[in-house]
Amino acid sequence: MKILIVNGPNLNLLGTREPEIYGNISMEKYLQQLRQEFAQHEILFYQSNIEGELINRIQEDDFDALIVNFGAFTHYSYALADCLKNINKPKIEVHISNIYKREEFRQKSVTATYTDAILSGFGLKGYQLAVYSLI
Repeated sequence: MKILIVNGPNLNLLGTREPEIYGNISMEKYLQQLRQEFAQHEILFYQSNIEGELINRIQEDDFDALIVNFGAFTHYSYALADCLKNINKPKIEVHISNIYKREEFRQKSVTATYTDAILSGFGLKGYQLAVYSLI
């Protein structure tokens, strides 16, 4: 199975950004672990701070399943929601922190309606749990 992980704004700073919330492991290092654990599957990764670039990448349609963490875009990007609505493949939304224990504006996801499941609050392990779920 080919699984695409798409991360949104500021997630390029994982490992240094607010480590008390997001941990101290970079996404690159974590991806190495994921790819090793799921070596029989292809795990693709894309990150951008630009909404349209995220949409363009997802619309390339070169994957079997999708894991998304749109960061702040989760809470207000109807463009990303529309993009997900038109992807007829398994999709899981991941949030590193528990969005329901954070600021009120972070507790709403406009993109979740168009995913099959949400994992929130498991740290980076949420990506691993999402892969397990998809396979």
